[in-house]
Amino acid sequence: MTKRAIDPMIDCVFKALLGASENTNLTINFLNAILKPKIPIDNIEILNPYNERSFLGDKLTIVDIKVKDDLGQNYQIEVQLAIFSYLPERMLYTWSDIYQAQLGSGDDFHQLKPVISIWLLRKTLFNESPNHHHHFQAYDPVNKVQLSDHLSIHILELDKWQKTSASLNKEDEWLYFFQTAKNWDQLPTELDNSEMRQAMQVLSLFSEKEKAYHLYQSRQNALRDEATKKYLFEQAERDKEHAEHEKEQAQRDNAQAQREKEQAQREKEQAQRDNAQAQRENTQAQRENTQAQRDKEQAQRDKEQAEHNKEKAEHAAKEAEHNREKAESETLETRQKIQAEILKTKQEKQQNERLMKLLKAAGIDPDQP
Repeated sequence: MTKRAIDPMIDCVFKALLGASENTNLTINFLNAILKPKIPIDNIEILNPYNERSFLGDKLTIVDIKVKDDLGQNYQIEVQLAIFSYLPERMLYTWSDIYQAQLGSGDDFHQLKPVISIWLLRKTLFNESPNHHHHFQAYDPVNKVQLSDHLSIHILELDKWQKTSASLNKEDEWLYFFQTAKNWDQLPTELDNSEMRQAMQVLSLFSEKEKAYHLYQSRQNALRDEATKKYLFEQAERDKEHAEHEKEQAQRDNAQAQREKEQAQREKEQAQRDNAQAQRENTQAQRENTQAQRDKEQAQRDKEQAEHNKEKAEHAAKEAEHNREKAESETLETRQKIQAEILKTKQEKQQNERLMKLLKAAGIDPDQP
């Protein structure tokens, strides 16, 4: 039984649970439950053990738990109540800080050992994934090649985890504890084992001892204040980014409006040129129509003249035919007259010859007077 409900995610409680030298068995149990290593961890050293005095009046206390096992591997365990945009970068930064701190001046890189980070998040960081446990490594998923096994970051989102049955594995036990213990006044029956009873005793310590509970409350308030400050800072940053975005958008809109204005001016000028060209084409068309009309009228006149000439030619042809017929008639008449004259002359000649013969026959010389 606990006098007051205690949230194990509050940093001082969390560090008393897994970062206290007297609770190394809980830390080992937690690491094996979350990491499920092929060779279980059986011995560790807590590098920054829990110290109640460090939390008193210090709002910037480092609350992560740093652990090293017998193989030299380093572990970092940390809780996070609120989610902020820079949290993934913070995770990488704290991991790299532990990783590079392994080497001193003159040390070789082969002395580096893996650093495994475990983050317990109260809220969701990855909305696109339904899973509560994520494991990030230095790995090429395309070619399926691992760069190194030294980078390992486990992220557990408690609000995604759900208790689906009464039978819980070790990871489920710890997630159930960290997710729900803030509402308990005693340990649930499905968690009735030595590790969970020991963890519940730590909560009872903060619940029942006034000094510890005062520390718990002060850390709870400090975390609320810090979360509020971070939220307001991020909100201010978002507002600033939004204002800058709107400013940039306004600049883009102005630039677009200017381009549209210039385009409209170009289109107006082009329309004017097109209108002028259309007027010139219309004028040309009118001139061509006028010329066509004149050509039509000239053609009509030419046609009429041609018809007149045709009629005149036909008349001239008729006149010529008449003259020809007349000439032929006159020629025929003249020929007839000539023939008649010739005939008459011939007849007269014949008569003269007969007369001469008769005269000669009568003895008369016609040449004599």
